[in-house]
Amino acid sequence: MTYEDYTSELFVRFPSVQKYGFTSSSFKCGLDGMTHLDRLLSHPWKSYPCVHVAGTNGKGSVCSMIAASLSSEGMRVGLYTSPHILDFRERIKIVRDGGYEMISREEVVEFLDKYLSQCGSLSFFEITTGMAFWWFRKRAVDAAVIEVGLGGRLDSTNIIEPAVSVVTSIGLDHCAVLGDSRPAIAFEKAGIFKKDVPAVVGFRDGETSGVFESAASRVGAPLYFVEGKFASVQDNNAATASLALRLMGRVPNESAIGAMAQITGLHCRWETILDNPEVIADIGHNSAALKQNFERLEASGRPLFIVYGIMADKDLGSIIPIMPAGARYFLCAPATPRALEVDRLYAGIGSARPQLNTVACSSVADAVEKVLVAARRAGRQALVYVGGSTFVVSDALQFLKINC
Repeated sequence: MTYEDYTSELFVRFPSVQKYGFTSSSFKCGLDGMTHLDRLLSHPWKSYPCVHVAGTNGKGSVCSMIAASLSSEGMRVGLYTSPHILDFRERIKIVRDGGYEMISREEVVEFLDKYLSQCGSLSFFEITTGMAFWWFRKRAVDAAVIEVGLGGRLDSTNIIEPAVSVVTSIGLDHCAVLGDSRPAIAFEKAGIFKKDVPAVVGFRDGETSGVFESAASRVGAPLYFVEGKFASVQDNNAATASLALRLMGRVPNESAIGAMAQITGLHCRWETILDNPEVIADIGHNSAALKQNFERLEASGRPLFIVYGIMADKDLGSIIPIMPAGARYFLCAPATPRALEVDRLYAGIGSARPQLNTVACSSVADAVEKVLVAARRAGRQALVYVGGSTFVVSDALQFLKINC
């Protein structure tokens, strides 16, 4: 079978949470399946030290910062993150020599040819996690940075015994699975703490700090909070990555941390994808991430044009109040079964905030086409934002023929 044959089978037989949400076939709660696959693969993660990173927002950035800094020392660093934007192989990379390589199509086929027939009851994420661990051993990495898929305690990645555990932030997301309060979600993410393994938490607050302290005490993990006030979220992420690196006995490379997006291929985290007009793409999808982005857009003082879509399982009610009042919105539904229909999105926003300037578009492509026309008419100061969902960004990139 070819790469296309195998990946098609993988997406059809093993539906992903990214595409279908938390269905019985896409989400397997617990570690039994992953433990079985890990035994089948002969525990590949034991061949290299790991950094394990959880958090509601910022974990992809912190993972990339740590990987970039380690690679600046000449190390070959495995990097496992999710979701992907355009190419499945974005999830599984090796960072080295100031750049990165994704797992090759041939190696994806090699893994699936050998193991897919034995993965009948596993989830998409369990299979891709096993593939990443297997490939990192095959390519003899010096270390690996592993991003949690969801939560922490029962996540497929939580079979590893890392060199350091990290929690970047806590916000209300995936509440149906993780709990409907920040302390409940903190409990799930603190589930990655291990005995005698340093645990880093990227913030301290009265609502969740006690949860982390109790979890660390319960398992015997030395606990470290990132202290101080930061000018931006990325500054906080950099401080979190730097503390984790120091606890590994490494000296953080500030230059590599600052250039982590270019070094590791981390895309669409406040990334400019067009210059005329300026178009920023960001995959932030929950209210905490969008609040930061919307505030940043408003602070620019420029005419704002926003392409926005959302998944049906997200809390639109918490997002509508923070949407910038002066922007023009081009609403859309990306091409995925999880998307909230554009008519429902338009009606929901119109009912709660009828003063917002919104138009319902037939697709992401239609929204992007319309927003570019409107922004160019407004002049060079116009600023376009594309976001609300990884799928909105992915569809926009495909329409614009931008290959990240």
